[in-house]
Amino acid sequence: MIQASSVAIYGVGLIGGSVALALRAAGYTGEIIGYGRRASELARAVDLGVVDRYGLDAGDVAAQAQLHLVCVPVLAMRQVFDAIASQLKPGDVISDVGSTKQSVIEAARAAFGELPGGFVPAHPIAGTERTGVSAAFDSLYRNRLAILTPTEASTEAAAMEVERLWQACGARTIRMGAAHHDDVLAATSHLPHMLAFALVELLATRPDHDEIFMYAAGGFRDFTRIASSSPDMWRDIALANRGAVAANLDALILRLQDLRSAIACEDADQIESVFRRAKQARDAYVNLTEQTPDP
Repeated sequence: MIQASSVAIYGVGLIGGSVALALRAAGYTGEIIGYGRRASELARAVDLGVVDRYGLDAGDVAAQAQLHLVCVPVLAMRQVFDAIASQLKPGDVISDVGSTKQSVIEAARAAFGELPGGFVPAHPIAGTERTGVSAAFDSLYRNRLAILTPTEASTEAAAMEVERLWQACGARTIRMGAAHHDDVLAATSHLPHMLAFALVELLATRPDHDEIFMYAAGGFRDFTRIASSSPDMWRDIALANRGAVAANLDALILRLQDLRSAIACEDADQIESVFRRAKQARDAYVNLTEQTPDP
């Protein structure tokens, strides 16, 4: 269990709220303080038992906590870092849940002047298409992966506290470099979201969109589920990791052009070869994830 006697969660939605609920379910008895811009949503978090109390001033909240978890969209993190910088105390641990890490590190560097030893960026690979504190649940991170990307200034004590946080939530933890994280996540998470948003938006602009959606089968629903994710959050991710996202989009466009050419030329062997390689790769991925031991 984490050693901090009080935890501040900046942004008490699905992600932050689920951390709070997971900590409680794991037996954490310290105080959990929420911060956000909407008092009504924070009051609901108190009513739901997600946080013990809340504040509308990030600096005031920071002064009362030892572990700080920033759960706002990645392009809004600089504002939170600015607000809490003067209130951080020796030994405080600061982390985040952002899907891009290099941008978060640069935001922290700009806000703090230099990276604090207690700052350990992280990214839990978990979520749903739902948003808001009402969508939070205590098992969101169970058996999932949480990636830590410590900076050159991060202390081992701070990194271990962040690991304890995610392990208490039921996640497995690994460490990697921020640049490598952003490159990998651009391919495995950011690109699929771009595809889902683009496909649904494309179909929604067709004159016959009502009929298309009426007769869409389960495959369409499964593939496009993530297009119901927060547009604000994913706008920020696309911009914050724009280099890697654009490179992956370019690579995919070339693959789609090749597939289109094979279809237009009625090249059955090429079409089947693409589909077969894709099936083999996904089957291997599914088998691997099913064999991964629980934390």
